[in-house]
Amino acid sequence: MTSIYSARWVLPIASPAIEFGAVATESAKIVGVGEARDIVSRFPHAAVADFGTSVILPGLVNAHSHLELTVMRGFLEREEHDFFAWLRKLTIARMAMTADDLFVSAACGAIEAARAGITCVGDSSSGATQSMRALSEVGLRGIVYQESFGPDPSLAETNVAQLRRQLEEIRVLETTTVHAGVSPHAPYTVSARQLELIARMALEDRLPLMMHAAESEAERSFMADGTGPFAEGLRNRGIDWQAPGISTIQYLARHGVLQTKPLLAHCITVDDNDVETIRAASAGIAHCPKSNAKLRHGRAPFAKFVNVGLKVGLGSDSVASNNNCDILDEARFATLLARVSAARGSSPTVREGVPNTYALADARATAPIGAQQAIFAATLGGARALGLEDQIGALAEGKQADLIVVGLDGAHQQPVTDPTDALVFSSSARDVRMTMVAGKEIYREGKLPTADAGELLLRLQNTRQGLDGLTKNNEQ
Repeated sequence: MTSIYSARWVLPIASPAIEFGAVATESAKIVGVGEARDIVSRFPHAAVADFGTSVILPGLVNAHSHLELTVMRGFLEREEHDFFAWLRKLTIARMAMTADDLFVSAACGAIEAARAGITCVGDSSSGATQSMRALSEVGLRGIVYQESFGPDPSLAETNVAQLRRQLEEIRVLETTTVHAGVSPHAPYTVSARQLELIARMALEDRLPLMMHAAESEAERSFMADGTGPFAEGLRNRGIDWQAPGISTIQYLARHGVLQTKPLLAHCITVDDNDVETIRAASAGIAHCPKSNAKLRHGRAPFAKFVNVGLKVGLGSDSVASNNNCDILDEARFATLLARVSAARGSSPTVREGVPNTYALADARATAPIGAQQAIFAATLGGARALGLEDQIGALAEGKQADLIVVGLDGAHQQPVTDPTDALVFSSSARDVRMTMVAGKEIYREGKLPTADAGELLLRLQNTRQGLDGLTKNNEQ
């Protein structure tokens, strides 16, 4: 059965905007995009849903999330000044969560995403089984990357064997819209030997790979000279860490990770050589500006990424470090932050005597970031970063019918002269009217047909109370 969705504007992303446009869908695919009168004439028997003063565009892509941590919204505010302490408290709390806790937390995160017009996520998860269940039940598309940890090289083979067992469990949960991947967590939590083994596995089994990379000054010092909290943490555990004296990106290239064309989250402390290495490897980047800023990690060179043609999308990271999952808001923040960086020509020095390498790349960006680039990153850019651009990210015949409708008739948006500018600078998740994945509406006008949001939110509150109690006991 063919359905037509029309609105004042249609933004295909890969082709020019259409005023008074429409999109026709049939089953899971898009079968027509153009002016509304032409689409209605082409499909005369199709049902038509006219959204009036709205814009239809491809579903937003959240290139980096941790949906299982939704329960930790506002949980780590006091630790934000100390990333090592922040990670430690998060890890203790996550280990205390049951499988049901993880599912409820991920499901509530998926509901938030659907309401925000996000149709696809690149989700990193320690409990990937529950995250995959959550995505499928709510109806989102995504890649769930099973995380792997292990900084002790003597345990690399054991840890990878465990990862293989986890993958066997989650791959049976794969669907046409939800797929499994692997995530060696970060260079300070995974040994070089384990990185090499996981990279080889990803290549042999054709698994997508995601990794946190170049995320903080603490990581930079860990890699450069073996100092800082991450190095001290390993030494306290009796693990001998010999700093390679190179950047994280070059380290990942050395140990085979970049051969997998990975998705790299953050990439804040990168210089021009790192950017070129990422480009040459055809790796993707998940740019998470609000999380980066909230944790005071710095500014990634988003303008540089865009202007040299990297595959860059936008990510919310977890709501433990961002507090919301709103890619339209992320697009606005990314755009404004890139403009501040370009205007100043540099970013604030993180620490006296430490080269601000990420500022160097940003200062050399050749063109300003505007609404067009931001919306591209939020849609097709994110699809490219996840390796899904042949399926989603643009409105075109043959693509998957992943699309959203954003209302542009609010007082906070009027008057609208350019729909892309209105999306980036005046709109947010609250303006999303409909979210569709593979031809199925998973959210419309405040309602989710696939999930009982009220019941899940009550269960989320119970889980959070348990975590708050655990924290109080540990502090006593």
